[in-house]
Amino acid sequence: MRLVFLGAPGVGKGTQADRVTAQFGWPKVSTGDLLREAVRKQTELGIEAKKSMDAGKLVPDTVVIGMVREKLAEPGCQNGFVLDGFPRTVPQAEELQRLLHARGLNIDRVINFRVSREDVIRRLSGRRSCPQCQSVFHLDFAPPKVSGQCDRCGTALVQRSDDKPETIEARLKVYDEQTAPLIAYYQTKGLLSDLDGSGEMAAVYGRLSAVLLGLGAQ
Repeated sequence: MRLVFLGAPGVGKGTQADRVTAQFGWPKVSTGDLLREAVRKQTELGIEAKKSMDAGKLVPDTVVIGMVREKLAEPGCQNGFVLDGFPRTVPQAEELQRLLHARGLNIDRVINFRVSREDVIRRLSGRRSCPQCQSVFHLDFAPPKVSGQCDRCGTALVQRSDDKPETIEARLKVYDEQTAPLIAYYQTKGLLSDLDGSGEMAAVYGRLSAVLLGLGAQ
């Protein structure tokens, strides 16, 4: 099954995509993860992407689409995938449709996670990441065993520049202006399912898995 997860930054798309991968085996394709890896390695793409990410802006379409095209061509994505963080604009969605149609494929369902703006800000501002192994923690919901230290590798945790309060506001503004129109785009195609993303992660996944099982996921 080929899925797209929509929603503002911080609604929990990545966490739920990980759970879907664990249960159903469809790989998560996260443009955020791909971009952060490129930034960590300081590749030419990563340096270009970092300028936009630090400012809370979207990375240029040409950069993101090229990465997604390469990823979806890998053997592991042939039987399905979960797109987390792509598409973020209607032009990206149209390009995704062209990429899939060229292979005789389609998106099966678009899940739109809905969470209040207040919850989004709380979730993002409390997030801490490991610069070494990329593990993610949260000061309130999933704190590390030792304050400020990664459970997996012991590296000091950091607050990503795009999780700081001033950048969060910029990210939400970008979402409202450029990404929210995707809801209408996919709604007109009959692919959209709204999902309440509030509450405990397990409760959200219960609602999500019910939708997927209703679509015939196995």
